[in-house]
Amino acid sequence: MNQELVAEILALPVQERVRLVEAIWDSISAVPEALPLTQWQKEELDRRLAEFEADPGAGLTLEDVFARIRRGP
Repeated sequence: MNQELVAEILALPVQERVRLVEAIWDSISAVPEALPLTQWQKEELDRRLAEFEADPGAGLTLEDVFARIRRGP
């Protein structure tokens, strides 16, 4: 990795670095096959899906999730 570029990035204000990270993440997520899931991630997804399928009522709606996030800790 180019250390001069890293130094330039680290010199940016935090808000600009956050926008840069978002732009980088967007470019990565646009090509999901370029970053395959690890075995652990696959197992965790399978575990969560099985847990949900065993008791679908235990899950939260998207609205409930957002409400919890907005309420904070």
